Amino acid sequence: MKAMILAAGRGERMRPLTDTTPKPLLDVAGKPLIGWHLCRLKQAGFTEIVINHAWLGRQIEEALGDGSSYGVNIAYSPEPEGGLETAGGIARALPLLGDAPFLVVNGDVLTDIDFTAAFQTASSLPEHISAHLWLVENPPHHPDGDFLLLPDGSVRPEVSGGNGLTFSGVGIYRPEMFDGIEAGSVAKLAPVLRNEMRQNRVSGQKHTGLWLDVGTVCRLKEAQALAGAWK
Repeated sequence: MKAMILAAGRGERMRPLTDTTPKPLLDVAGKPLIGWHLCRLKQAGFTEIVINHAWLGRQIEEALGDGSSYGVNIAYSPEPEGGLETAGGIARALPLLGDAPFLVVNGDVLTDIDFTAAFQTASSLPEHISAHLWLVENPPHHPDGDFLLLPDGSVRPEVSGGNGLTFSGVGIYRPEMFDGIEAGSVAKLAPVLRNEMRQNRVSGQKHTGLWLDVGTVCRLKEAQALAGAWK
């Protein structure tokens, strides 16, 4: 099973830090943010990693190389300036990801989601399920959430009255889910997921452990404190 780390974002809310350094390489307790993912993926048994990049992508390749320093093999999926959004980036990387379900992790979160469990989840994924998502409690900056998790484990696109949960940015996807996206085109992931949900093709689970969207300078400082204690 392969894993993909999404690392193509510009990091506008992290400026001026990201004017000269891509967000995945920002230091978090002595390690680049993306390095925490690489270490935990390796510990979970993932050795084949795909990383997409757009803004200052050459720096990412120079810093991580072929992945051998982390004990993994990294293949890169470069995108044009501005990036292709999440679904577009995944669609472009499909030739590197293969025909089996794969794990995707947002590069700008800090989390202790059990990546080891992803192997079991993927191997037992029903044929009609095209995506499995990890959802978390809504953070203060996103109080309404993204999706609704039902007791049977299915995920719905409708949220109301504070009953939604926030998508963690971690999911397992079948490659066929992206068949309708032309390689190289810009496409967001949320509309693709909502379409699949309306066809009852998305399952999920709630994660109650560590999860932080490292999207601002303030939350970067919080990540540094959390990771410092975590390690």
